[in-house]
Amino acid sequence: MAALIFDCDGVLADTERDGHLPAFNQTFEEFGLPVRWSDQEYAEKVKVGGGKERMRTLLTPEFVAANGLPSDPAALDERVADWHRRKTEIYTGVIRGGHIPPRPGVRRLARAAYEAGWTLAVASTSAEASVRSVLELAVGPELAARFGVFAGDVVRRKKPAPDIYDVAVRSLGVAAADVVVIEDSRNGMLAALGAGLACAVTTSAYTGDEDFDGASLVVTSLGDPPPEETVTRVLGDPLGVRPGPWVSLADLAGLLTASASASAGSGPGTAGPPVDGLPDPGPPGSGTRPRPRPH
Repeated sequence: MAALIFDCDGVLADTERDGHLPAFNQTFEEFGLPVRWSDQEYAEKVKVGGGKERMRTLLTPEFVAANGLPSDPAALDERVADWHRRKTEIYTGVIRGGHIPPRPGVRRLARAAYEAGWTLAVASTSAEASVRSVLELAVGPELAARFGVFAGDVVRRKKPAPDIYDVAVRSLGVAAADVVVIEDSRNGMLAALGAGLACAVTTSAYTGDEDFDGASLVVTSLGDPPPEETVTRVLGDPLGVRPGPWVSLADLAGLLTASASASAGSGPGTAGPPVDGLPDPGPPGSGTRPRPRPH
């Protein structure tokens, strides 16, 4: 049984610039914090997995003292949790307002995968309420109900650690060799590769210049046929899948076939290099697992 797992922000919808950034800044204003992230500053913050984790980048000793924040770690964690709860409320309101469109191809591919009997899921470091709101926007409430959702603090280590994908694979009861992940960032790609999964990348507003070496496919978007035509541009196709003007479910299935062939051709006991110094964690529980590699 094949499975298709989407990241959320930047994959289901390009939410960072027009959703998360204004929600963070409105939260800072409401709590009287002297912080307003610029677009350029936020382009760096998105490299930190998780909203609370991004907020914690503010918490230097000088910032804590200057703003009368508690020095006790537990009390400070609770303060950040308060900020993040309010930020999530603001953000989900933005999404439900319908001002941020879904990315091309997401609903089409999700529907095709569901009809073909694929397992569907979302794996994200964003809060679960935020993820569910974007998922419903992107694929509609009926199809969204067919998705497994793995989000927020379901794991302690956020992307690029592979933990969220390890949990998703284990919970869905699928084999790693049968999973295609769609990501938009290098951190997300590294998380998928670290879990031994094939990864296709659709670049988004803040990620177009990132290094996606190791991805099975890199495109500007998944694309859509007429009448809402969006033609995808292929940026990297190391497995030779050669998608057409838009990525199809057959193309994603081809990634699994090509990845399996590449892994078999690499010889027994051969695994890819470690991901940015992170050890290859292998399957959930124990052992090591070769990750899909381009030939």
